[in-house]
Parts: sequence; C-alpha cells; structure tokens
Amino acid sequence: MRARVITILLAVLVILGPMATPCVPADPDWPPVLTIVTASPGGTYHVYGAGLARILSRALNMPVAERITEGPDQNIRMIEAGEAQLGFITIGAALQAWNGTAEWTEGKRYRSIRALFPMYDTPFHFVVLKDSPIRSIAAMAGGRIGVGPQGGTSGTYIPMFLKALKIEASLAHGTWDELAADLSEGKLDALAAAVGAPFPAIAGLEAKRKIAFVEPSGEEILALRTAMHELTPSTIPPGVYPSLNKPYRSVGLFNFAVAGKDLPDSLAYAIVDAVFANRQSLTEVHPAAAETVPANLIHNTFLPYHPGASRYYSNRFMSETVRGD
Repeated sequence: MRARVITILLAVLVILGPMATPCVPADPDWPPVLTIVTASPGGTYHVYGAGLARILSRALNMPVAERITEGPDQNIRMIEAGEAQLGFITIGAALQAWNGTAEWTEGKRYRSIRALFPMYDTPFHFVVLKDSPIRSIAAMAGGRIGVGPQGGTSGTYIPMFLKALKIEASLAHGTWDELAADLSEGKLDALAAAVGAPFPAIAGLEAKRKIAFVEPSGEEILALRTAMHELTPSTIPPGVYPSLNKPYRSVGLFNFAVAGKDLPDSLAYAIVDAVFANRQSLTEVHPAAAETVPANLIHNTFLPYHPGASRYYSNRFMSETVRGD
C-alpha cells in the first residue's frame, strides 16, 4: 500500500514538475516579477495593460502582472516609491510630476520616472445621452459630470478645464464602468473622459443606449490650450464609435509607458523590443495601439528616456539609416 502511494505521488510530481518550475530571469539583475500599473476597469489603460502583460510574459519568459490603479498620478507615485516597475502616464501628468506643480504632488518633484515607449493619443471626450438637452460644454454648467477615478487624467484635468472655461458643475468620481452605468440611469448629466478611443466604457454604454458626443467649440479649445500648454489638438475619426459620423475635434494628451530609473538597462531594452516586435498583437488587444510606433517619440519633449530604451532607439534608427529605410 505504501509503495503504491509513493508511486502515485511520484507520478503526480512528474506531471506537476514543469508547472511548478519557476521562470528564471534571462538576466540575474532582472526582478523576479514585473508589475505594470494601469487604471480602472472600463478604461483603455486597463485593456492595453492586461494585453501588454500577456505579451511581455511570453516574450520575456517571466511573470508580468497588471495592477489596477486610479491612473497616471498614482502610477507615478507608485513607481517613485518602488511599488511597481512599469506604468502608464500622460505627458501632462508627467510634466506636473516632474515640476511638482499640481496639487496632487504637494510640491514634490517626482524625477525617478523614465520614458520607455509612446502609446497613443488621449482625446478628451464629452458624452451625454441622446435625449439630453445638453449640446455644448457651456450647457453642462450646474450639471453633474462623471470624470473617472480621482487620480486619473480626467479627474485631474476636468476641474482645470471647468475653471479655465468659467463653468461650475458637480463632479462624480468612480470607475468608468460605474460612471457609465450612472449616466445610463440618469444619475449623471455627462461623462468627461480623457481616454484612448474607442473607450471600452463608452463603447459599452453606446451598445445599450443612444448617446451624443458634445464637441468643444473652437473658442473653448483655444482657451484650454492657452491655459494648459501641454494640451495638443486631437481628433477622433468618424466611425471609431458607431454614432460618431463626423470628425470629433477636441484636445488631448499623449500617453507613454514609463519605468523607474533603476530598472536594469537590459530589461528596459527587452521590454521596448518586445512591444514593437508584437505591436500587431497589441493592436488586436486595443485599436489605440496602432499609434504605438517609434515615430510618436516626438510627443515627449522633456521626460528623459531610460538608457535601455535609448539604446534600442539608437540601434533601430541607425540600422534603418544603413538600410536606407
């Protein structure tokens, strides 16, 4: 009987052996696990980050986990504190952190983050239900607007937008899935979201209810860009959402993936290489990844690149020059 039990246990160990063997990092200086900090469910960061984690797990042969957060502000703080290795940020949040200018920084300059690769543009969407009387940003005065998590891009910028446009409104925070449900149920008057398009929470809402996109006027766009120089013109092409049948003009911020400055150079290089080698797979995860291309490096004009990322771009552009690409 005892011999039989031992035989069974040995058989189980043989079966489980490969599964129980931990991944061995390609370089002894690499951490045993990578954590990517993203944002709340219903958002583009969450979808993009979950897909990126799967891609990097395979490409790097190491565990890569996505961690849900409130967004760029919290991501920057977590990377600075060493609680995560990778994260997603907007250039606007990075500029505020670098100079310690926004209220959330409390005057501290966060200068441990280093750029890895460009992700996609974040256009600011303003959305209402189709049967709402609101058809302008000014008409949102006195209403209740869902702006996402407190530390997200929308949660940070929409109060600044309203101040610049001299509009008073109540703001509601929460996950985008929750806020989209609240708009559908009439608990909110609008959503103001700084997100990659198509945005999962808005797309999900549109599948259930008829919605309308409220476009900022030319004068409002000018006022916003005058007040916040990091904003750039941004357009959502028609058809990105079924109900959007013409270009939606707004303002936006470009998103970048960043890492802590102490991430090993060889790992930073491997991450960037894996992202561009698997860009098609990333695009299948979310269409916004179509903008994850080296040409969009131009959207970062101040944040230092990680040395490993710099080496990748130097090698890539040098080889393209030699080939005449």
